[in-house]
Amino acid sequence: MKKLIAIAVLGVSALTAQSQTAWPAKPVTLVVPFPPGGSTDQVARALAPRLGDRFKQSFLVDNRAGAAGTIGAALVKRAPADGYTFFVTSLGPLVIAPHLLKNLQYDPSNDFDLITVAVQSPNVLVVPTASPHKSVADVIAFLKAHPDKMSFASAGNGTSDHLTAELFWQQTGTHGVHVPYKGGAPAHTDLMGGQVDASFQNINAVVQYIRAGKMRPLAITSAKRSPVLPDVPTLAESGVDNVVVTSWQAIASPKGLPPAIRDKAYQAFTEALRDPAVKDPFTAIGFELVANTPAEFAAFQKAEYARWKKVIETGKITID
Repeated sequence: MKKLIAIAVLGVSALTAQSQTAWPAKPVTLVVPFPPGGSTDQVARALAPRLGDRFKQSFLVDNRAGAAGTIGAALVKRAPADGYTFFVTSLGPLVIAPHLLKNLQYDPSNDFDLITVAVQSPNVLVVPTASPHKSVADVIAFLKAHPDKMSFASAGNGTSDHLTAELFWQQTGTHGVHVPYKGGAPAHTDLMGGQVDASFQNINAVVQYIRAGKMRPLAITSAKRSPVLPDVPTLAESGVDNVVVTSWQAIASPKGLPPAIRDKAYQAFTEALRDPAVKDPFTAIGFELVANTPAEFAAFQKAEYARWKKVIETGKITID
């Protein structure tokens, strides 16, 4: 009897291992917690066809927008940890929204298996081309002379463009009016149309508008100038220190992903990111490849979580 039980256990283990190494055996869903068209959606839609070609399976992008990305995050948390649901997200749901929203339906530090930070990019302070502001100094002077009169658009409450504006105000002793949109695309439209005065946007999301003369860039939030906008100074060069901000997109899964699938998924996602067909177009619009390990991602998330917690508490920022 003991021998039969041992054989049965070995058989189940072999089948489990085989099912894991055979991953994916059916379509895989990439949940994006924002509307189509933004930076995170760009990453998911660039990776999906490369992964599909590699595995001869469909990789489907599912946009589940709302509540600063937390609706999509909660959906992924509840999904089976079987390798058929992944979370392609920005930093917002993992390190910003938890400090802004009460009663979250997930724990960002414990409910996900972190796969990799895919890419990062600085934000760029942009104004409409018809704006009278030609420099960061102009913006600061206006904000000091007219508190709470200059509007700053963002892709939504708790996004990196929202918190970058808040950090900018803290470091310059000023304050503007935050105008949250439901995604980056409508914010871009209103900025170009002059309905809002300024915005800290992901460089990759607006570089085409800058090149087309539809937005005026004033400064970059990176430590050094961006190769895609080499004539645009950093905020530090413009006299504003300690506002080095990098927006990032990452990949995670529901907690409990079998190690064999996790390792295979990590290799697949990072190899797809390094594929010239993905990497080169990303680099051309300002994305910087990261593709770090799960352990590196975990350490990075911890540091970012603490950083944005401090910014939010200092500014007494709430969105509930």
